[in-house]
Amino acid sequence: MTKTPETRQLRGQQPLRSRLWFDNPDNPGMTALYLERYLNNGLTKEELTSGKPIIGIAQTGSDLAPCNRHHLDLARRVRAGIAAAGGVAFEFPMHPIQETGRRPTAALDRNLAYLGLVEVLFGYPLDGVVLTTGCDKTTPAALMAAATVNLPAIVLSGGPMLNGWWKGERAGAGTVIWWARQEHAAGRLDYKEFMDLVAASAPSIGHCNTMGTASTMNALAEALGMSLPGCAAIPAPYRERGQIAYETGRRAVEIVHADIKPSDILTRAAFENAIVACSAIGGSTNAPIHINAIARHIGVEVSIEDWERIGYEVPLLVDMQPAGKYLGEDYYRAGGLPSVLHELMKTGRIHADAPTINGKTLGENVAKAFVQDADVIRPYDQPLKKAAGFKVLKGNLFASAIMKISGISEEFRDRYLSNPNDPNAFEGPAVVFDGPEDYHRRIDDPALGIDECTLLFMRGTGPIGYPGSAEVVNMQPPAALIKQGITSLPCIGDGRQSGTSASPSIVNASPEAAAGGGLALLRTGDRVRIDLNKGTADMLVAEDELARRRAALESQGGYPYPESQTPWQEIQRAMVDQLADGMVLKPAVKYQRVAQKSVPRDSH
Repeated sequence: MTKTPETRQLRGQQPLRSRLWFDNPDNPGMTALYLERYLNNGLTKEELTSGKPIIGIAQTGSDLAPCNRHHLDLARRVRAGIAAAGGVAFEFPMHPIQETGRRPTAALDRNLAYLGLVEVLFGYPLDGVVLTTGCDKTTPAALMAAATVNLPAIVLSGGPMLNGWWKGERAGAGTVIWWARQEHAAGRLDYKEFMDLVAASAPSIGHCNTMGTASTMNALAEALGMSLPGCAAIPAPYRERGQIAYETGRRAVEIVHADIKPSDILTRAAFENAIVACSAIGGSTNAPIHINAIARHIGVEVSIEDWERIGYEVPLLVDMQPAGKYLGEDYYRAGGLPSVLHELMKTGRIHADAPTINGKTLGENVAKAFVQDADVIRPYDQPLKKAAGFKVLKGNLFASAIMKISGISEEFRDRYLSNPNDPNAFEGPAVVFDGPEDYHRRIDDPALGIDECTLLFMRGTGPIGYPGSAEVVNMQPPAALIKQGITSLPCIGDGRQSGTSASPSIVNASPEAAAGGGLALLRTGDRVRIDLNKGTADMLVAEDELARRRAALESQGGYPYPESQTPWQEIQRAMVDQLADGMVLKPAVKYQRVAQKSVPRDSH
């Protein structure tokens, strides 16, 4: 690329990338072509050529994405902030990702939205971008793309719904569904009450008001330093949400002038801060998948083992559903993530010197963020649980899977993990389901002999097998057991579970059955042992028998799974990595900092 004086220097500031489209005297023919059509928006030539940064607004709101739809309104406040700081806003759509609407799974859309956003950020005249996030996978999709292209970027989350209420009790979005399913199966809740209860849990605009994957990932975007302090927890309908949208727009212009890019923020220290924060807030089991994916796209080494090594001993400080009792409004009023980070910083648990998007360190941002309600956000030395991170398990079933320790109830611990002769371990016979359809068809079959000692397995639900990986591992027991008061059995699988679920499942098993993992060899009736002290998960089956099973499976062409239904399903299946490694597209991770390496070729 030939650098003109205009592209090398702009009023003493960093050169603006958009000048290569809109003000390049070395190529007047192409400049005219790029410039003339954008004037049709009502923009003036002066706006596009006088050194105003062009700031994209990556719009995730749409009618198909109710959790993010209010970003259509928030974008007006973002635009006002951009204009006030001397920038020009260009709003554009991202591929929709709605957890509760997309079939077969919204996980298919994360990588698709990532690819689309990479192409927009690289191929259009943008100097920086505001990433609008909210529903689960909108956050990692946006951050993965920003990491790949490495333009100045800042996250604006949409915020949680208002608290849900049912008969005077807090009803958390998502979380209440898992309880309602049990009550319905036991005959204590009819169909109409089921629908009314679930609707009551989601009373306003915004994403889940529980510490599900949406609240988790937006909190971790803030812990990574990619959004303004306090942004994640503000409820969607609150006036402060519009106010921080305005400030985010202003800051988007400033980071372009200061040339602050994702690679300046997303350091190893930032990822370690996110891991610690995830444990302290009782975050979703989906977080390691997405955080590891972001790390791979920015080129920082983060392994699944790091989640246990760094986060396992971190205490649970936030009393919020599904691990606790409160909801999003309570959490915000108690101080949100800044107050949690303040507690963690006091004990040296986080890297306080990590840079953030507002130009200050994380420690500077949270130095005065005192907890406002110690019932909701506990002091570090008075946690809900002393060790609340993820346990990483390995064995002949899989190379890795994780278990959310903060999700282990006292009832579950007493039943499975409190044998004085074998503490923190349990074993029993397996009942194996090949996909959720198989589970729903057979779970209540008395012939399976499922009792309180049974381990339920779900396979064929990973990135390749489902495809995309599905939130189906948290299986409820047969109705007959629920009526006896047994509401949870050990569940293990190569898919995921909803972040709103409190089930102590063992999830994200890698490699999955469809990729040749040990789960493909498991048979109903095999005994399985789980040992949390040793971090092991094994079929108690002789090695020679497992070898015979593998040979027979391979002779049949491997573990069978449904055919692809769309072109994208086939494309992703051919190149997707496993959950432990972020479920990224394998060829994509070699493309890093692409905006610094080259500019796209002219179009005509």
